[in-house]
Amino acid sequence: METKLIIGLVFLTLALWFWAIIDITRSRFKKPIMNTICLLAVLFFPVLGSILYFQFRKRFVIEAPRKFQPNFKKSELRTT
Repeated sequence: METKLIIGLVFLTLALWFWAIIDITRSRFKKPIMNTICLLAVLFFPVLGSILYFQFRKRFVIEAPRKFQPNFKKSELRTT
């Protein structure tokens, strides 16, 4: 019973850790240095760093939607 609990906690810790790292790399921060600070905090302190990152994420991240503006010109797509 105890080994299943420990395995479950380890799995949840790893999932939280990877989720935080992926979220940090995909987020746009207000200050570029905060990206590095958050990533180092999560890498050196996996559980506490991940929890603190998700608690204070809204203060550091720009929530504006990304704009997809492709620059497709028909003249560039033609290969004659």
